[in-house]
Amino acid sequence: MGRHVVVDPITRLEGHGKIDIILNDEGGVDRAYFQVPELRGFEKFLVGRPIEDAPQITSRICGVCPMAHHMAAAKAADDVFGVECAPTGRLIREWCYNAFTFEDHALHFYFLGGPDFVVGPDASKAERNIVGVIGKVGVEVGKRVIAMRREVREMVTTIAGKIIHPVFGLPGGVARRVSAEERARCVEISEKAVEFALFTLGVFRDVVLKNEEYVGWILSEGYTHKTHYMGLVDSDGKVNFYDGLLRVVGPDGGRESEFPVREYTDYIDEHVEPWSYVKFPYLKKIGWKGFAEGAESGVYAVAPLARLNAADGMPTPKAQEAYEEYFETLGGKPVHHTLATHWARLVELLGAAELMLEIARDPRLIDEHIRNIPTRTPTEGFGVVEAPRGTLIHHYATDENGLITMANLIVATQNNAARIAMSVDRAARTLIDRGKVDDTILNKIEMAFRAYDPCHGCATHALPGHTPLWVRVYDAGHELVQEVRRDRA
Repeated sequence: MGRHVVVDPITRLEGHGKIDIILNDEGGVDRAYFQVPELRGFEKFLVGRPIEDAPQITSRICGVCPMAHHMAAAKAADDVFGVECAPTGRLIREWCYNAFTFEDHALHFYFLGGPDFVVGPDASKAERNIVGVIGKVGVEVGKRVIAMRREVREMVTTIAGKIIHPVFGLPGGVARRVSAEERARCVEISEKAVEFALFTLGVFRDVVLKNEEYVGWILSEGYTHKTHYMGLVDSDGKVNFYDGLLRVVGPDGGRESEFPVREYTDYIDEHVEPWSYVKFPYLKKIGWKGFAEGAESGVYAVAPLARLNAADGMPTPKAQEAYEEYFETLGGKPVHHTLATHWARLVELLGAAELMLEIARDPRLIDEHIRNIPTRTPTEGFGVVEAPRGTLIHHYATDENGLITMANLIVATQNNAARIAMSVDRAARTLIDRGKVDDTILNKIEMAFRAYDPCHGCATHALPGHTPLWVRVYDAGHELVQEVRRDRA
């Protein structure tokens, strides 16, 4: 009879989750389930609230990516009122959003996913963290990482009101203007951010790309899926975190569709499984064909790997050079290797830093006109941004008083949910043989989801879910007296 191997809780991600691995009689893997046993319910308790509240309420979904929800909701509120964001208001939004993307990507590389490479996948639990990273790259580097993140976060706090729960986004613009002194500080911080991003790419080259074993892990079949990819692109087809059209490319890299966010329901649908509270979006025109890869499957990916695959390039010069090096080294477009997401994230780190600097140098950043006041009766609106973890869509309908009657959020980790489940299952099947399971193997299985930098606080939207439930009753002597069990079926 087979047995279960359970990783609970999984580590170094946002939200909660577990991995349930079912072994067969020979000690191989029958199936590995990536389960998310929580529900937030934001789509329901947004109903009845003013649309102007949505940017503040949704930022509470997650303390790691609040700016992404705040910005997507603010853009949706613009659309609900039919008002265009004032040009300077948009610049202020974009500086903060690129600063957030920069800071979040740095967080993931140095604190969450990066330790698996910088310290090594075979290192002990005690070392696979920021302390281990500092031990590997040096205390001075550790100080630089912490100082850089602090400076960026302090500046975003000044402009956005708060770093964890921003309060500056309003329909038609932002709540406060940027002073000349603040703009000068933005320039100074942005220049440092560009230097830091170039330095971090250098760390990746020295620690990861020069290590044949690490490169072998990146290129291995156990961490590879040939799926579709989706991401926002600007009018030149370049990666854009704040706005643009949604582009989908196939496993061969060919462009399959490109559409504005208000048409997303024509292209994306959602599938529900009984063993998780996460929905599984898929490409509607292809259909749900199960957890399968290839051109005939509707499974797609978002996030840095997908954005680089979908776009024609990066919008800034240094990031474009890094983009070209990335694809040249990995054999051309598209790249299907999940662990290469870590490298793609650093290409974006540099792109976000360059955009911060470009916006900070724009004299319009300190213009006084920061908001266009809405005048139209509210109806329905759509907002989209590229969260660090991938495409984030907010969709609201309101009554004539601007009270929300419907809210639908498709978050980055939802878009990636099917591919994450596939990645965990494949890694488990590849790594577990004859029932041998140890901490190193389990960590390498966890590496399959860490590359996506998932946020399951954001992603849990399916209700009712039907997760396995075991209830064990013990007597005063700690002896098991009864077990009640509900399996998946």
